[in-house]
Amino acid sequence: MADSTLAHRAQNPTVTEAVHLPPSSPPTNHGRTLAAWTTTWVVVVGSVVAALGLVLSLMWLFWAGLGLAVAGVVLGKVLQVLGHGQGGAATLARQRARGGH
Repeated sequence: MADSTLAHRAQNPTVTEAVHLPPSSPPTNHGRTLAAWTTTWVVVVGSVVAALGLVLSLMWLFWAGLGLAVAGVVLGKVLQVLGHGQGGAATLARQRARGGH
C-alpha cells in the first residue's frame, strides 16, 4: 500500500511530464495502401517460390523466387514514388473518395 501521508508527499513530489504532440494528425489508412499490399504479396509469393525451389532442389526456381521477392521491394518503392504509398497523392484521392478511410 502506498504511503500517502503529507510528509511522504513533501519528500517525493509528483513530476509532471510535458506531452509533445505531432504537428498534424497521422494518416488514417494504417498503412493499407496499394504500394504496401503489392510489396507484401509479391514478396510473399517470391518467398514461397524460393522455398519450393529449396524443397525440390531446383536452384533455378530458388533464384527465380528470390529475384521475384527483390522485384517486389523495388515495385513497392516505385509505387510509393508514384503516389500510391502512405501520404501519396493517389492514396489521398482514394481516401477522400471513400469518405476518409
